[in-house]
Amino acid sequence: MTIADIKKTAETKMAKSVEALKNELQKIRTGRAHPGILDQVHVEYYGSMVPLSQVANLSLLDARTISVQPWEKGLASKIEKAIRESDLGLNPASQGDLIRVPMPALTEERRKELTKVARGEGEDAKVAVRNLRRDANEHLKKLLKDKAITEDDERRAQDDVQKLTDRTITEIDKTVQAKEADILAV
Repeated sequence: MTIADIKKTAETKMAKSVEALKNELQKIRTGRAHPGILDQVHVEYYGSMVPLSQVANLSLLDARTISVQPWEKGLASKIEKAIRESDLGLNPASQGDLIRVPMPALTEERRKELTKVARGEGEDAKVAVRNLRRDANEHLKKLLKDKAITEDDERRAQDDVQKLTDRTITEIDKTVQAKEADILAV
């Protein structure tokens, strides 16, 4: 493994950590409706559990209402039940073959709890990035020990890994701050 390989691996894994954070933050509910909230809802469909997006069209009716249009008429009751039983705290209402999912307004206390959850996810992502930095530095020290690189090369590579880590942590902070602002917006 060369220095370039170590840096590239660290960069790729750090980018994946940021993507994982964004996916986790997307699951945290805000006051506004967006179809992504229902991504984790699974419906029983011909004996197997499938994501809601694979059996229905999801769209926004307005800023606080998601519409779910099942592809098959018989699925409406199963979809409604799945949404109700999910841990999202949503109460869908059926209107013929259309299911309306109103988003209840968040209380101030609940908003503060959700910002804490978002910060916790951000901290977890930072820990993951720091672990990746540690792993990269250990690989560099191993190369130095095996006399595959010089001390100057190792030092420069560690500085580059640190800069990459700092950039990634800054990106994580910006992502979390944006989510907090979204949660606190009334």
